[in-house]
Amino acid sequence: MKVRLVNPSDHSFGTAVITPRWLFVLAAATPSSVGDPILTDESLEPIDPAIIQAGDIVGISVHTGNALRGYQVGRMARARGAWVVYGGIHATLFPEEVLERGEAHAVVKGDGDLVWAHVVKDCIAGHPERVYEGGRIAGTDFLQARWDLMQPDKYMWASVQTIRGCPKHCSFCSVWRTDGQQPRQRRYQNVIDEIVNLRRMGFRFIALADDNFYPVTLTDLRQARAQNNQAKVDELTAIRADRFHLMEELAKLPRDMVFFTQITMEAGEDGEYLDAMKRANIKGALVGVEAVTPEGLKAVYKDWNYSGEALARQLQTFRQHGVHVLGSFIFGLPTDRPSTFDATVEMAIKAGVTFAQFVMMTPFPGTVDFGRWEKLQAENPAMVGDIPITRYWLIPSAVRPKMFTPHPTMSADEIRDRTQRVWDRFYGWKVIWQRSACTPTLRARIASIFLSKLYRQMYAGTGISTDSARRKKSQKWARWTARQCKRLFKATPMPDLPQRQLHLPAAGSSFSGASTAVANPLPVLPDN
Repeated sequence: MKVRLVNPSDHSFGTAVITPRWLFVLAAATPSSVGDPILTDESLEPIDPAIIQAGDIVGISVHTGNALRGYQVGRMARARGAWVVYGGIHATLFPEEVLERGEAHAVVKGDGDLVWAHVVKDCIAGHPERVYEGGRIAGTDFLQARWDLMQPDKYMWASVQTIRGCPKHCSFCSVWRTDGQQPRQRRYQNVIDEIVNLRRMGFRFIALADDNFYPVTLTDLRQARAQNNQAKVDELTAIRADRFHLMEELAKLPRDMVFFTQITMEAGEDGEYLDAMKRANIKGALVGVEAVTPEGLKAVYKDWNYSGEALARQLQTFRQHGVHVLGSFIFGLPTDRPSTFDATVEMAIKAGVTFAQFVMMTPFPGTVDFGRWEKLQAENPAMVGDIPITRYWLIPSAVRPKMFTPHPTMSADEIRDRTQRVWDRFYGWKVIWQRSACTPTLRARIASIFLSKLYRQMYAGTGISTDSARRKKSQKWARWTARQCKRLFKATPMPDLPQRQLHLPAAGSSFSGASTAVANPLPVLPDN
């Protein structure tokens, strides 16, 4: 009997940018009595059904984007006599669907760090429960990942989580509903220990895989003070202090390390915080810009963001403080017009955004947008074959629409074509070359160029195109580009790097994973 953990994917590139952290955390949660689990990341290579034996326990994490492939893997594993267990954000939201479509024996809802050991023992005993409630565990209970089980030559970046949950309530994001709005912070010592272990292995590029690395804004503090809510002020101040303490410790690690994270636009108003990020070698961050007009921001409940010239200035502020931005933009909002596409890419270029992703509006389960859309479709749902459009993730990709909600003025094909042209313009060779001038060395400039093209191939080429031949070609080019990128990110291992013993107050992974609303980001750029 073996415990097997599978990260399902329709696209295998041979090399991955960032480690799927949940695999290695669930490996740590696996009881030692059953031996080391066997990990399969299908973003590298598809799973071989022949390796699965009767009596094995197969854990599969699914988010909306890979649910259909995950169900295929689960059905295959069950047919071979294995126990099949699902977790992840999609399984948390749709446990009954997972049990039916994925032929699961059991489903884990919420965090898997603590409950996974009970699931394994119940499967061994032959009587797993249908649904396990993992809940939202405290940050002090987050497990360190089993990086010793990783194939280090297959990944460019490793990933470490420092905080879970997001206090915001964006209409297109499910994190605040599934992971909660109360930030749950991990102990500093565990974070630093894990990073040191990764640097010993030769990883100097680390993604801080947090829902929101900037959980307390200056506006939050001002509002709490204006309300004379001293308890809230104290709570927010403590969370903010914890972030600064963590960044102080990151700054003491080897200077060749590079970190990347995810924050909200409001961090652009907080120069002190951005300066601390720079000192901590957090050189880049995915920032949810979403829309460049006031109407678009209001449509996604994100009207605290700036628009127009003020937006450009705020994005430039990140660069001025030494933090490169991977800007995330959404197309297909009801307020979008044909002119929105050119305005968006021009804004991204003018604002000095180092990388960008341009995604078409998708109502993800668990979000406000999905709830409104599902309600509108309730009486007379559109169908693709025998599947309602509100369950679009169950539609085979070859016939799955690219847009699910009708737009008042543009067709789905027009939005898709215009979005593709934005990707092509932002990642054109001349524009990439000009942007890469911000790097300090020739090696870094070459890495930036390759990363830009890899990002374009992995996310626009294989995702937006409706032509299967073009997607196959894009996947082939992505494989080749990924191999070149991997060489540029290799670092000499530091096996003798000592652990740091911290003397700081304690602070506040799982099947649940990250927000389904944000594509898996690439790192911004290396420093040498």
